[in-house]
Amino acid sequence: MSEAIYTQLAKVLDTLPNGFPPSESGVEMKLLKKIFTPDEAEMFCKMRLAFETAEQVSQRTGLALPGLEEKLIHMAEKGQLMSVDFGGIWLFKMLPWVFGIFEFQLKRLDREFAELNEEYGPIYGQQFFSTTPQMMYTLPIEEQIMSNQESLPYDRVSALVEQSQSFMVQECICKKEQGLLDNPCTKPLEICMAFAPIPGIFKDSEVGRVITKEEAKSLLKKAEEAGLVHLTNNFQNGRFFICNCCGCCCGVLQGINKMGIPASTVIHSHYYAVIDPDLCSACGVCADERCQVKAIEEEADVYSVVPERCIGCGLCISTCPSEAIALVRKPEAEIVAPPADETAWFDERAKNRGVDYSQFK
Repeated sequence: MSEAIYTQLAKVLDTLPNGFPPSESGVEMKLLKKIFTPDEAEMFCKMRLAFETAEQVSQRTGLALPGLEEKLIHMAEKGQLMSVDFGGIWLFKMLPWVFGIFEFQLKRLDREFAELNEEYGPIYGQQFFSTTPQMMYTLPIEEQIMSNQESLPYDRVSALVEQSQSFMVQECICKKEQGLLDNPCTKPLEICMAFAPIPGIFKDSEVGRVITKEEAKSLLKKAEEAGLVHLTNNFQNGRFFICNCCGCCCGVLQGINKMGIPASTVIHSHYYAVIDPDLCSACGVCADERCQVKAIEEEADVYSVVPERCIGCGLCISTCPSEAIALVRKPEAEIVAPPADETAWFDERAKNRGVDYSQFK
């Protein structure tokens, strides 16, 4: 029974729009067994991607209500489900593998988990990065967007901060994982943030530290100074996090750096950088210290941007001593608006993957 339930769990996760592909070695099953007990795996398979109360889950599934809410809360504490406490009214929903269960293992991460995930990462990435819409959207450094260019609200970090009322910072799980694998990163570790439009939503969180709006703004500035890329959900409304990512650790950026997948397939962006060869002093700071995806190359004593690798973050601009770099909005013919919200993202992704996840909606 226990082996069968993990097989079922893996199939459920792979039926979700985000995917969870099988491997020849079965490493993904080892990951699931490390995270879930058989009973928890069985419970997960009964959940949906939409929030429900324990009573609604009970009515829908026929499970006994006594003790159900406590079980779901425990699963949420273990990073298996997402939960929200609205003044004593608890809501729960299932999580995909990424963005979801993997990131929610932050407090339970150990070397064994890191080694298993490092083995599974390339297998997962090949499937995950082969289908659009992409999971992540680049939020460019706002000051680097030229004043004569249209900047939509979903392009602006400031819009996400200003519309939020709760803020939390936590460690970057990618950097933490690489540290456990003896590949420590020198960039800030406690730097990834969650946001919510509701006051006090993170007050009891065990994953991160509650911060103020002003602290959130300061941390975003710190991330930019450290050369970290702002990445967020690839939909327009309902975004809830900003990951501040480095090219050496980030699982998403590794799709470009290690797996060689085109940047536009891995990350959605509406901008790209351009270097003026007449102004470039060939100092190399942009390529050697700032670009996290190796999108800048030296050529004939000046540097130039490789467009198919650029993710439009703007990190290269702020430290250019000769002001030779500009962030340019892509031509309208190349602009594709992100899905309206998470539900639209799920639907489009499922259609493109050819999976029917209707039973989990």
